[in-house]
Amino acid sequence: MLIADDKADVVDSLAMLLQLYGNTVQTARDGAEAVAAAEQFRPDLILLDLGMPELDGYAACRRIRSLPIGEQVKIVAVTGWGQDEDRRRTAEAGFDAHLVKPIGPEEVLALLRNQGPPSQVLSSPGTPST
Repeated sequence: MLIADDKADVVDSLAMLLQLYGNTVQTARDGAEAVAAAEQFRPDLILLDLGMPELDGYAACRRIRSLPIGEQVKIVAVTGWGQDEDRRRTAEAGFDAHLVKPIGPEEVLALLRNQGPPSQVLSSPGTPST
């Protein structure tokens, strides 16, 4: 899994939660770094902030969708922006889901269980998944 956010506390807390469940996690601090990491790491799931420096989440999502992995990866907006217009823009950019911060552990875990890709996104503790 890839988590991209310019706020270190968001990235670190989500990464710890996902790693607790045995998932392999990589992080990025801006949109350009997220695109490069997605291309190299090839995650099953990307949690992507919208308001990042260098390249915002909308543009990063579009670029990731243009990569060879773009059709298989699930991309979820994790943002403080939750208006109808924000949700419309994330859908147009190619996001699969839109979560509004602050998000709790149960919300992330429910998303992983219900909207994961065909490969097992959320595994039991101790069973690795990307």
